Amino acid sequence: MDEPADANDYQVGDKVVYPQHGAGSVVQRERRTVLGEEADYLTIRVLASDMTVMVRADRADEAGIRRVIGPAEVETLLGVLRGDDIVIPGNWNRRFKHNREKMRTGDVLELAEVIRNLTHRGAGKPLSSGERQMLSRAKHILASELQYALDLEEAEALQYLDDLLEEIAHERQEAAGRATT
Repeated sequence: MDEPADANDYQVGDKVVYPQHGAGSVVQRERRTVLGEEADYLTIRVLASDMTVMVRADRADEAGIRRVIGPAEVETLLGVLRGDDIVIPGNWNRRFKHNREKMRTGDVLELAEVIRNLTHRGAGKPLSSGERQMLSRAKHILASELQYALDLEEAEALQYLDDLLEEIAHERQEAAGRATT
């Protein structure tokens, strides 16, 4: 969605996303010598997983680090969540792998697709245990980004997402009801 930032652009306080773990904040930028090579390193505190990671600054793009979306991009994200499901494999293993690969990209719109598709699928029939866990993880990752994008507290961001998904499910039910009458 956003252009990757130049590694030298990340500064302490920047809000970034670490793929598969969620949004966080650059808490330190320092020059270190590792294996005899001197380079700048970013220390990122990730909200959703409550962990700290260190990434070599000039390899941040390779690691999938990107800036958190802003309020304007939230509208595009909402469009994906409200959109129609894409055709995904019916076989559980293939579907799980497909969704896991989407989550690994670190792309917020791919993550939104996983949430949309699993939520919609779960409304029709129960999700497998693995898919329920994947949906929960995806929602926490997205909520961590929405927390920064919409200036919310952690619990508020998760509630916002849950309320939105419930509203979308209700709209789908109403539309399905109208289509059968």
